[in-house]
Amino acid sequence: MAGVDGPDRNPPAAPQATALAADRAPLVAFVTDTESDAVLRETLLAELGEGAEVRRGDVLAATRALKRSTTPLALIVDVSGVEQPLSALEELALVVEPDVRVLVIGERQDAAFYRQLTRGLGVLEYLFKPLTQEMVARHLLPYLRQGTSPRDMHLRGGRVITVTGVRGGVGATTIAANLAWHLGEEARRHTVLLDADLHGGAAALLLGARTANGLRSALEHPERVDELFVERTAQPAGERLHVLAAEEKPLDPVLCQPGAAARLMAMLRRRYNFVVVDLPARSGTMAREILDMAHQRVLVTDASLAGAREMLRFAAIPNAPTQSRRALTVLNRAGQPGMLSEAQLGEALGEAPELVIPWLPKVVPSAADLGEAAARQRGAFRNAILRLAQDVASIRTEGEGEARKGLFARWFR
Repeated sequence: MAGVDGPDRNPPAAPQATALAADRAPLVAFVTDTESDAVLRETLLAELGEGAEVRRGDVLAATRALKRSTTPLALIVDVSGVEQPLSALEELALVVEPDVRVLVIGERQDAAFYRQLTRGLGVLEYLFKPLTQEMVARHLLPYLRQGTSPRDMHLRGGRVITVTGVRGGVGATTIAANLAWHLGEEARRHTVLLDADLHGGAAALLLGARTANGLRSALEHPERVDELFVERTAQPAGERLHVLAAEEKPLDPVLCQPGAAARLMAMLRRRYNFVVVDLPARSGTMAREILDMAHQRVLVTDASLAGAREMLRFAAIPNAPTQSRRALTVLNRAGQPGMLSEAQLGEALGEAPELVIPWLPKVVPSAADLGEAAARQRGAFRNAILRLAQDVASIRTEGEGEARKGLFARWFR
C-alpha cells in the first residue's frame, strides 16, 4: 500500500504479512442460525486455514467477545434480529482494531441499508440470507484472502488526539498519559500513546512502560516503517494500551525526514483506535505533520499570564482538514498558590477554559513517581480525565464507555 508520503520504496514482503497474521486469527465469524453457520464453515474454513473459526451469536455477541480478545484480521458479523444494527456496528467498531476487514450478513434486502453499511460505516460487503456457498465464495472470499482488499484501504484508521502544553511544566504529559490510559484500559479501545519529545519526554515513565530506539529510526528512516515495525516498536503498558517513546541523549540531534512523522502516524492509525500524542510546543517539522493529521487538539496551560499569552497563540493555529472543532482548552492546576484565579485567566483569554483541573499536589505527583495512572483513583483528577475523554473521544461512561451514535465509530475515515 502507498504511504501518505508516496509509494513505499520497500514494500512489505510476504514474511512480514505472515508474521502479523500469526498473532491474529485470519477470520472470526459470528452467525445466528444453523444454515448460515454450515455454509460459512464449508466455504471459508478450509480456504483460510488454521485459526479461522465460526461462532454462534450476533453482532452484539461479537462486540462482547472482542472486548476481551485480540481482533482478527477479518470479521463476519450477523445483524439478523438486531433492533438497531447500525448502532450495534458502531459499537463494534470501537472495540476492534481499525484495520480489521468487516463483512456483514443479515436479513434485510433493501438497497438503502446496503449503502448505509458500505458507504456510511465502511463495511466491505453485505449479504442477505439465505446464504449459499456460491454467494460466499464470490462476494466474501476475495476480501478474506491475503493481500489488499478490492477497496482502497488508505482511508481506514483511528482517531488522532494531540495534547500540547503551551509552555513547559504545565502538566500536559500527565494529562496525555492518563487520557491514553483511560481510553485503553478502562474504555477498552486499542490505544497508543506517542511521546513526540525524543530527548526529554516522560510519558513512558508515567505509565511504567519501556522506551525503545525504534521511534528515532522511524523518523530518520521512514522507508523502514510498516505495520510490522509498529507492532515490534510500541511497548505494552496494558492489555490494549501501548507507548511509543524514546530517550535520546540530550545533545544527540534527531534528523527527522520530511514526511516521516506523517507516515508513522498513518501506520499507527491503521493499528489503533486512538493515537494520543504528547506533542511538545516546539517540535518543528514533526509537529506540523502530526497536527495536519489531528482529529482533535488539546491545549493545556496553567493559570499564569505567560500561559494565557501562549494559549492565545496556539489556539490561533488553523484547524487541520480532519478537525471538526477548534482546539479544546484546559486549565491545569487551578488554584495553585501564586497563580491567577480562574476568573482572571478567563479574562486574559477572552473566555473561560473548557476544562478545569484543580491543583492536586498529593495525588498526581505520587502516582507519577510510582509509574501509575493518577486517574485510577476516584476524585477530581479522574473526573476531569473522564470529562476530557467524553469531549475528545465521545466516550461518556466509566469502564467500558459508550459511543455517541454516528460520531466517530468508523472503519473508514
